[in-house]
Amino acid sequence: MERVVILVDVQNIYHTVRQGFSTGFDYNRFWREVCAGREVVKAIAYATDKGDAKQQQFQNILRAIGFEVKLKPYVQRGDGSRKGDWDVGIAVDAMEFAGLADVLVLASGDGDFDVLLERVQKLYGVKAEVFGVAEFTAFSLIRAASKFTPIDGDLLLAR
Repeated sequence: MERVVILVDVQNIYHTVRQGFSTGFDYNRFWREVCAGREVVKAIAYATDKGDAKQQQFQNILRAIGFEVKLKPYVQRGDGSRKGDWDVGIAVDAMEFAGLADVLVLASGDGDFDVLLERVQKLYGVKAEVFGVAEFTAFSLIRAASKFTPIDGDLLLAR
């Protein structure tokens, strides 16, 4: 049985799915697809925390599915810019857990992760699978992946 590590860039997935399809991502369906016939070694969803009830409910749903939820405070700066980026945290965890798995699954379209996928494949011999909204997923990330699965159809919540 393949061992899998699942890392989800929640903010990236939320915004790209919303922008591309005006709906939400079906985390339950994603979990079933990614875990079918595999042993989950680690599953982490990285999110920002605004502290509102709706967001906390969503985080609890992720936990009930099987994800560890890592939160970073949502910061809105005085100049109007926002901060809540998990790129470094995702990269650190990928390097830490990739050696325990046969497959690393990354749900994100962020091209900053292309080098990370190349490195974990080379160092640990894992396959790197990416799930992302095709039109908003960096080509470099798709190219770096062993397999790319576009988020559409069954991976979307019914509207």
